[in-house]
Amino acid sequence: MRNRYLDLLRFLAIVRVVVYHVTGWATLTLVFPAMSVMFALAGSLMAASLARSGPAAVGRRLRRLLPSLWVVAVVFVPAMLFTGLPLSPRVLLWLFPIADPPANNWGALALSVIWYLRDYLWFVLASPVAFWLFRRAPLATLLAPYLLLVTIEVGIYPAPPVVREFGLYFGAWVLGFAHHAGMLRRLTGRVLYPLALALAVVGGAWIVTHAGPRGYDLNGNHLGNALWSAAFILVVLGRAPAGVAWLSRSRLADRAVTVVNRRALTIYLWHMPFVVALTPLVDVVGWSHQDPVGLAVRVLLVFALVGLVTLAVGWVEDVAARRRPELVPLGSPVVSGNARTDRRAVGESAGRATVPAQRTPTEAATVEISAR
Repeated sequence: MRNRYLDLLRFLAIVRVVVYHVTGWATLTLVFPAMSVMFALAGSLMAASLARSGPAAVGRRLRRLLPSLWVVAVVFVPAMLFTGLPLSPRVLLWLFPIADPPANNWGALALSVIWYLRDYLWFVLASPVAFWLFRRAPLATLLAPYLLLVTIEVGIYPAPPVVREFGLYFGAWVLGFAHHAGMLRRLTGRVLYPLALALAVVGGAWIVTHAGPRGYDLNGNHLGNALWSAAFILVVLGRAPAGVAWLSRSRLADRAVTVVNRRALTIYLWHMPFVVALTPLVDVVGWSHQDPVGLAVRVLLVFALVGLVTLAVGWVEDVAARRRPELVPLGSPVVSGNARTDRRAVGESAGRATVPAQRTPTEAATVEISAR
């Protein structure tokens, strides 16, 4: 059954991602480290799927993940080929992105969020082995990604990007394993809160003393990001409520959370092209990043355009999940806690492909850093 608290966390993370990409406000990454939260939620759902179905869960998760990417590729890859992208075998990475798919100069920024699907794909493929190890040595499995990241950050191991991403985000994924296993809930307050505080202090100190190209933006500080995010995850998942009954009492809020969760991939994949396209257009009429009204207009326009494209192609996520296609998801999912249920949702897997991620349309040289 769905836990609407987890759905609410995902909803907040996706909204935060879009707002961050429009505004570029680094503070948002500290207030809500959405990327790591999304990987933790995905790890929890992956653990549930593996416990239920074994390695077959990998195929099911890829089936949910890839079709929405293929829709983007159908639109953007021909456009990039027409505007200078060389045709090479690497174009096939748009079908299965185990590495960054090729893009031309404008596509590299507009489609920079694809890195999340690359990492998600690797994490899904690694999960059967990682889950097996976690069940036998949970603490060692949980610590391994963070130790790997430390060796990379202090210069002991100059890792390639995919290995660095394992160090940065797979720890959050394995924290999701711990959430599914109930380990985080079983931590007493005398253990959980001091541990979270220690991680936040060490991570915060590293962030302050190793400021990135955009100041205290987590996306420019890998080790600080991992530690700060781990502290945040320990609290929001370790002390997660059984449900959010108030959500079911607000029809509008309940529907918004449902729609965003069922269209998470579509929103994630399509919002960045609109951010990039709108930036020069709204600058022409004087709505600058320094103008609060201009920022508000940008945010509203991006959400409006994402809403339109979601109406047009969001139903692909229903097909991928083997649900009845809907232009706008109407049914409330079966939930845990005190909330409404809907018979149409019975039997749906709790493990939807998840998304959130982040990137700010600044300079092409900072695409990889700003993509979190």
